[in-house]
Amino acid sequence: MESRASGMFRKIRIFLLLLALLAVAASAWRSNARLRDWARNVDVAIYPLAADASPQTARFLQTLSNDSFDEIETWLEDEARRYGVSQDKPVRLWLGPQVTEKPPEYPSRAPGMLDAILWSLRLRWWASRHDDIHIRPHVRLFVFFHAAPPGARLPHSIGLREGKIGVIHVFADARQARQNLVIIAHELLHTFGAADKYDPASLQPLYPHGYAEPERQPLLPQSLAEIMGGRVPVDAQTSRIPENLSETRIGAASAREIGLLKNSD
Repeated sequence: MESRASGMFRKIRIFLLLLALLAVAASAWRSNARLRDWARNVDVAIYPLAADASPQTARFLQTLSNDSFDEIETWLEDEARRYGVSQDKPVRLWLGPQVTEKPPEYPSRAPGMLDAILWSLRLRWWASRHDDIHIRPHVRLFVFFHAAPPGARLPHSIGLREGKIGVIHVFADARQARQNLVIIAHELLHTFGAADKYDPASLQPLYPHGYAEPERQPLLPQSLAEIMGGRVPVDAQTSRIPENLSETRIGAASAREIGLLKNSD
């Protein structure tokens, strides 16, 4: 009798777990569909974090407002229009309150699949506890600001399609503000489903999909960066970081990945 009851409880637990997994999968499908249809506004919350205790960082964080991210909204609207999307402000960015608790750290060594999955789950749980904003965002970006000299190497930024979360590292420096927006836009498009299009070892954009103008003649130097390629190719070995979003484009491959360009186009 006890064994039969134990078996029944086990089946109930499995059934409830399956229901929970189905609910998560359905929610993820709806979220992905909304981000990819470009017919409705997508709300993105940006939560600033101080990466250090520098007074420079504290002062810079005090200057942030919704207007600080207008350039990303305008750029995305313009890029969407190039692909035939007429929706006004398809992506809206909102500044949330400063977050003081640090998120789970990404595994320092090259993580295995299980490590990456566990970190992603911990990050999603952590993000859900810091989602303090007047809207219900579809994407949440946690942006670390560093008081580091321009050109310094910052920790790797990450944008996750699953969970629609980004952990981003930028400079707490007004001189770097527009380049910061390039980094934020790059990671934001990861949450929409866009893949990197550069060589992780050399950071050189990969031809052709990492080039904004792959049919340009002569091919090099390029004048623009493909946003997921990350840099403006100068010659076969070198490239430069774009100064601002006006020097970037969403290429055709990235546009397909995020739903701006349909497979039949």
